[in-house]
Amino acid sequence: MIRFFKTFGLLTLMSLSITTFSQTSEISIKFIGNCGLYMTDGISNIYIDFPYKSGAHNYMEYDLSELDSIKSNPIFIYTHKHSDHYPGRLVKKLAKRLNGKIYTPWNVKDLSELNNELNDFTIDAFKTRHKFSINHYSYLITWHDKRIFISGDTEHAETIASLKDIDWAFVPAWLIMDAKEKGIKLGDIIKMFAIYHIGPQDNINITGDKVKMLDKQGEIIKIPY
Repeated sequence: MIRFFKTFGLLTLMSLSITTFSQTSEISIKFIGNCGLYMTDGISNIYIDFPYKSGAHNYMEYDLSELDSIKSNPIFIYTHKHSDHYPGRLVKKLAKRLNGKIYTPWNVKDLSELNNELNDFTIDAFKTRHKFSINHYSYLITWHDKRIFISGDTEHAETIASLKDIDWAFVPAWLIMDAKEKGIKLGDIIKMFAIYHIGPQDNINITGDKVKMLDKQGEIIKIPY
């Protein structure tokens, strides 16, 4: 009888541990600055538009400790090569030292390899317009059945408006303004908006139950799955 209770107690503890783990499975997204994000599911580590050239074009600077915190085997994905998004040689040195991979609009076709390499992950690339940029892409990441849209700098809302069932959309304020001017109702297809690329001198305030203003570096968004 005592052995039964010990066994039952052990099985109960194991069951609770498994349940707890399943409840805490999440995608964590850290806002580093500008359009720079660090995304992880606890296994894979993805950096969007980071590192970039700190303080470029009078946008956000970041502490150099952010570079030291980059994980091994990182995946760097860039929307375009403006210096407030892309640092040139710096990311190449980091990728070499940390065994990382770099994806930009110039090798965007290679992104499809991530669909097989990462767990429960797909990424779709959309060529989008951004003035003064020859090559600009936005991305739809589907990870553990959560759909995350990364707009980059595009000023035009048509691409995101053509999608559906987006859990989180990371977009600049000017894309929201473009949608409003064109009568595009993004709220019908997007559950939550994260407004990023807010410069220190910008006076931007978009409010609403579905809006998260990313104006404080280091903020973390958690997406349970």
